[in-house]
Amino acid sequence: MAAAGLTWLDKEVHFGVRQQGRLVAHAGWVQVPLSAGAVRLRVAGLGGVAVAPALRGRGLARLVVTAAMKHARGLGMEHGLLFCRPDLVPLYERLGRRVLHDDVLVEQPDGPVRMPLRTMWAPLAEGAEWLAGQARLLSLPM
Repeated sequence: MAAAGLTWLDKEVHFGVRQQGRLVAHAGWVQVPLSAGAVRLRVAGLGGVAVAPALRGRGLARLVVTAAMKHARGLGMEHGLLFCRPDLVPLYERLGRRVLHDDVLVEQPDGPVRMPLRTMWAPLAEGAEWLAGQARLLSLPM
């Protein structure tokens, strides 16, 4: 994600898998403010997802992402949001995320910028739909 040239928000809640005392999978999330059209709400921003290269393909990403979003859902969050490299879109689609095709603005120290990575979202509540209008993350991206 460093290649995106953005300043990122630290995650507040972390989920991990350890094997023999070593962290081998991680996902973090943080509540972030978002506006879309005239609507303002807080969404669960997922980020920091990583799996040790030798252990990829074993369901560890699914495990930590599912745990993080279950926790967010339990706190009443209705939408999950993440930004990812284009090559990871198929992975996140398998994990229930949906591509948001419209541009999303995110805050940076010098003002808002268009997110250069792919934006994906997931419904965390029954019947949740994405919002109409220009989406703007009112914080640093996660």
